[in-house]
Amino acid sequence: MTFAALLPLAITTSIVLLVVGIGMHSRPRDTIALIRQPGLLLRSLLSMNVVMPLVAAGMAFAFDLPGEVKVALVALAMAPVPPLLPGKERKAVGDASYPVGLSITVALLAIVTVPVTASLAASAFDRAGEIAPLTVAKTVLITVLLPLAVGMVLQRWLPAWAEKLARPLSLFGIGLLVASALPVLVSVWPDVRALFGAGNGVFAIVGLAIVGLAVGHGLGGPDPDSRTVLALSTASRHPAVALAVTAAGGVPTRTALAAILCYLAVAIIISIPYIAWRKRASRSRPVRTVGTSR
Repeated sequence: MTFAALLPLAITTSIVLLVVGIGMHSRPRDTIALIRQPGLLLRSLLSMNVVMPLVAAGMAFAFDLPGEVKVALVALAMAPVPPLLPGKERKAVGDASYPVGLSITVALLAIVTVPVTASLAASAFDRAGEIAPLTVAKTVLITVLLPLAVGMVLQRWLPAWAEKLARPLSLFGIGLLVASALPVLVSVWPDVRALFGAGNGVFAIVGLAIVGLAVGHGLGGPDPDSRTVLALSTASRHPAVALAVTAAGGVPTRTALAAILCYLAVAIIISIPYIAWRKRASRSRPVRTVGTSR
């Protein structure tokens, strides 16, 4: 197996390890927590699966962008919540039930929503191609559902062992992810520089991330923690699904990787002050039981 072929495998492995670590901090009831709150569920789906794709499509038409970058933006907006997000959200709100439940719900729905939205986007942008539901199902199964289930099983049957292993496993996953992503970033760096040189491309990427935070925060409802989780979820995207959509739309892999890496970096940078603000707000309000008043 060549080095180029090993990189995607290493990235996938790192994501799987991170999600297993998240599962070790989660409970089985977290997976259905969102279903018990239909109002929050509908607002979450509206924010992530309706508003964000519409905003991305609007930006793609409004800005003078290359066709490939337009498709990449819309692909990012229609991809489900990434598997790394629940850990970040748990640190921000101190509870995993909503982020874990949201990840599973949106991942399962993505098997239907992503192909349908991709087909509509292909017609709107006059680009041939479609993405098979099986492709999305395979991605979310490998990177979200199975590793999360493994982590939960370990937490349930070997809680002491899982508690000790969760942090080292997550740290190893982060290290492996960085080590795997760096060669990819180096290989597409000329395309990233070209994207920054275009000006409008970076402006659209930054704007989409900011709008995602604002929309999620607004639709999160009266509960402060739900606002935080939905804001981070709406602004974040699953890179593997986005790449599959861009490939189906005929976007060159290097161009798609450049746009997706730029967006992910921007979303992470923008989320840092937002999380700090939400943590300060959380410390200033009375302690309550998470999962109520939503």
